[in-house]
Amino acid sequence: MKKFDPVFTDFPHIVHGGDYNPDQWLDYPDILSEDVRLMKLAGINSATVAIFAWSAIEPQEGVFKLDWLDEVVNNLYKNGIYTILATPSGARPAWLDEKYPEARRTSNTGIKQLHGKRHNHCMSSPIYREKVAKIDSVLAEHFKGNPAVKMWHISNEFSGECFCDLCKQNFRDFLRRKYNNDIKKLNHEWWTGFWSHTYNDFDQIDPPSPIGEDRVHGQNLDWKRFITDITCDFIDNEARTLKAITPDIPVTTNFMGTFEGLDYWKVARHIDVVSWDSYPHFHNPDRSDADVAVEYGLRHDLTRSHLHKPFMLMESTPSCVNWTTVNKMKRPGMHYLASMQVVAHGSDTIQYFQWRKSRGSSEKFHGAVVDHEGSKNTRVFKEVAKLGADLAKLDDVVGTDTKSDVAIIYDWEINWAISDFEGYNERRNYEKTVREFYGCFFNHATNIDFLPLNGDFSKYKMIVAPMMYLVSEEVIDKIEEYVREGGTIVCTYMTGYVNENDLCYLGGWPGGKLRKVFGIWAEELDALYKSERVKNEYLANDLGVCGEFESFDLCEVIHPEGAQIIAEYRSQFYSGMPSVTVNNYGKGKAYYIATRQSVADLEELVCAISDKEGIDRIVPDRLPDGVKVISRTDYDHEYVFITNYSTEERCVEIDDREGLNLLDGKTYSGNITLPGYGVAVLKRKV
Repeated sequence: MKKFDPVFTDFPHIVHGGDYNPDQWLDYPDILSEDVRLMKLAGINSATVAIFAWSAIEPQEGVFKLDWLDEVVNNLYKNGIYTILATPSGARPAWLDEKYPEARRTSNTGIKQLHGKRHNHCMSSPIYREKVAKIDSVLAEHFKGNPAVKMWHISNEFSGECFCDLCKQNFRDFLRRKYNNDIKKLNHEWWTGFWSHTYNDFDQIDPPSPIGEDRVHGQNLDWKRFITDITCDFIDNEARTLKAITPDIPVTTNFMGTFEGLDYWKVARHIDVVSWDSYPHFHNPDRSDADVAVEYGLRHDLTRSHLHKPFMLMESTPSCVNWTTVNKMKRPGMHYLASMQVVAHGSDTIQYFQWRKSRGSSEKFHGAVVDHEGSKNTRVFKEVAKLGADLAKLDDVVGTDTKSDVAIIYDWEINWAISDFEGYNERRNYEKTVREFYGCFFNHATNIDFLPLNGDFSKYKMIVAPMMYLVSEEVIDKIEEYVREGGTIVCTYMTGYVNENDLCYLGGWPGGKLRKVFGIWAEELDALYKSERVKNEYLANDLGVCGEFESFDLCEVIHPEGAQIIAEYRSQFYSGMPSVTVNNYGKGKAYYIATRQSVADLEELVCAISDKEGIDRIVPDRLPDGVKVISRTDYDHEYVFITNYSTEERCVEIDDREGLNLLDGKTYSGNITLPGYGVAVLKRKV
């Protein structure tokens, strides 16, 4: 297969649309009519409808009003605009909360929440699940066979926890399943003998709480796993209802990048297409726009990697948000550039929150395509229309794959465990550390995939696993086999300290077979104050890196046990001991970076390893400041996205293969010049 199916069946085009809330404007028929006219002018071909429309669909229990929704969906379709139809389970109507208070969440201190806000339902509640299934089945039956409806959008931005008695019991049942109903096994894995917290029965266990137990790391981990598990079960409950009636309509729900509350690797298995909501904060004087592109490039690639196929951008803003401390408007050209970046990383959609600005309530100043002014004459509308016209030129890109030789481990359970333990210093920064390693590739024209710890390593030349603190014996065995059979792995300080339940490995770190794979023993980890720096120096090595660099935050004291030393500490009591090593193990190699260093120093080292191990680059590694390059492929052609995050013109060196720029229709080879915030999409033979 050279291409994946388009996200909309039989619609091989980039989907351009966004959240549309006609239920807020039912008393303004002139506005609803104008919306369709403006959508066509902006190149909109899709609308996500009814996300928070429960009160409009079911104003009273059992009373369903769908005439308005029929009119909206059918009118959009007549004008060439498809519908992503949402289930409204993300926000409950007042009548439901009044009659069925069990649907409302309970806080971690035992307080039942009042009606209001959103994403605050108890996912264990049988009555809430029943009411959700009912409204979902009504929608599915009503729109079954309607060619306008191309996808189901289940709820919205799942998040949060409930601590009611139902959730407590479900948590206990989750633990019984995990530990095979063996309370002794749970006590061992949670190490409950500490502080005399040993349990005699699963029914004695409560969720972590500030008014109870919240410092047992294994318990905290299992609670977070349970929250993901109950969320997936809730999604399945909705998906089963929809699929039973409309089996051919795919389902999605919108993720939030690296949101810590859910393990998206697991959630992704329960939907057909992954989508996410991206709101990069450009134009910050304390960060370059290129650095922001790295941060959000990671989240785009992570989202694509969940199912390893094209994803959907469900929400973005063409101007500003309203929920940060400084809600900066996107400068002219930035919305176009940021949107093209999303497509470059594998999205087959560009969508907005929202189409028209709300007149009142909490998001009335959130950016939208149509302003309160209400016409096509705004700067933002014109930029969206320009983007819509150019997205229509990218049909060849739709459904294409992303080919990479390298994968980075980003694992929610590692992040949870690192964030939870007490020790070393507060600057652990798991996500930031992963992002810095990601930048080592993304800044140098290299495609990147992401994997969880239990992912498939086999197709990659190199696996990079920063701060692989938590790792099971099963995964250790997989790593050992991967390296032994010829793979290259790069790890850092804090590798292999604990098992999957946050129990420390005995016998020295990194735990189990990893000690032999890396050929080192990590004896201690020195935590530095913010101002402290430790000198390092490279020894003669095969990578070609030389000179000195500085450590900060964390310095691991390691002993070589067969590994070759690449760099050594040059200060503190561990002066003369290794700080970077490589070990030949079987047919492969294991690199170990024992200390944290600047982004520039890390890039020099990782790029040298990348070159040594033969990792492919899309264009020559001589990118001007602010320029990023990424590609997609159908394996006959490569689609090279060149993006300039500088406000200045940049000349970019490419190879001698001719490439047709799909945006301007011109052919380029050798080099291409981009204006500030400029984009090129070169189609060239593989």
